[in-house]
Amino acid sequence: MYISLRHNLRRLYHRLSRAALCGVAGVALLAAALLSGCETASYYTQAATGQLRILAARQPLERVIDADDTDVALQERLRLVQAIRGYASGELKLPVGDAYGAYVKLASDYPLWNVLAAPEFSLEPKRWCYPVAGCASYRGYFDREDAVAKGRQLTEEGFDVYLGPVPAYSTLGWFDDPVLSSFVNWPEDRLAGLLFHELAHRRVYIANDTKFNESFATAVSRLALPDWRRRQGMTGPAPDRTAQAQAVRQLMASARKRLEVIYDSGMEEHIMRARKQEVLARLRACYRKMSAGWPNPTRYQAYIDKTNNATLALASEYESRVPAFEELYRRSGSWEAFYEATERLGKLEKEERNLELNALAAGNQLSSRKVTGPSFDSETCMSAANMPLATAGSRSRARSTK
Repeated sequence: MYISLRHNLRRLYHRLSRAALCGVAGVALLAAALLSGCETASYYTQAATGQLRILAARQPLERVIDADDTDVALQERLRLVQAIRGYASGELKLPVGDAYGAYVKLASDYPLWNVLAAPEFSLEPKRWCYPVAGCASYRGYFDREDAVAKGRQLTEEGFDVYLGPVPAYSTLGWFDDPVLSSFVNWPEDRLAGLLFHELAHRRVYIANDTKFNESFATAVSRLALPDWRRRQGMTGPAPDRTAQAQAVRQLMASARKRLEVIYDSGMEEHIMRARKQEVLARLRACYRKMSAGWPNPTRYQAYIDKTNNATLALASEYESRVPAFEELYRRSGSWEAFYEATERLGKLEKEERNLELNALAAGNQLSSRKVTGPSFDSETCMSAANMPLATAGSRSRARSTK
């Protein structure tokens, strides 16, 4: 089924490449018909229409750089993208191909909006399943109003919901993803980190395991950036925002630990609800205290203010397995050996895979004696939210997320 579907969609894409723009809507409807056995036709219609609109607007980087009406700042950014692509291919051994070899000026600030959800008393995200890509813990919409409507529906069903803009995403090698105006002007190291992350998805992607995929791509980005910075002459310490992002991750991990205890406590729901709000209030207070001396203390404020089970689950998806992959890279000795070892992990049954990742993470803790990152102690700050729990047995309150 997957092979046939992939073949049909590739034929669809090549037909689009030769079609006029007026044919996009019809092509999108055909894609929706091909995929409607797994999800509603309306969802795939908007997904196909939005994706094909972006693909049809691509212009090769060289053409944009050489155009007389391209401003100097954009020319410099696109040349930087070319250098990043060269590094990713030559040094990281990632399958760059023609990915990010074209540019698209979007009509809006973002190409996509993601909806994430988790039950009221669980940090296990709701998952949606898609053909070929498998199941993922997010739902993407090219139209913000569609995302808002989906978020409202999930809220009414009792889920914690987060709706956020997506400046960049990967089609996992199905198409040659372009550079978008939504992220082209990011700071140099952030732009490089983003492209390393997205290109890593083209090298290794395991169906039905978002945490594995995102942690792997995050690890590739973090492992690659120090050498990239050095080669670009960025010899000073990493920007403050790197340490700030790590501080936020640690703070959210501390909040997750406390919420997991509450959700597994067996307490009555109204008590869990009150304890949950106490932890989230303490999280916001700790962020204000932590960021007070930052040049831009409001950088993560909106995200922290909206923090709920959905955002905490998202952070876990991207971060929780990163130490394991860092340790796997250390043991592998080269990028290609690392990718092959990652692929071998991906072929294991999920339970066995997680055991292997747990062992790698434990090895990472033993080998990483040097402590880096922010000095702010998230655990100490969050300890005020660590109230004694009157447990009534150890039972999970997680609702079905299917």
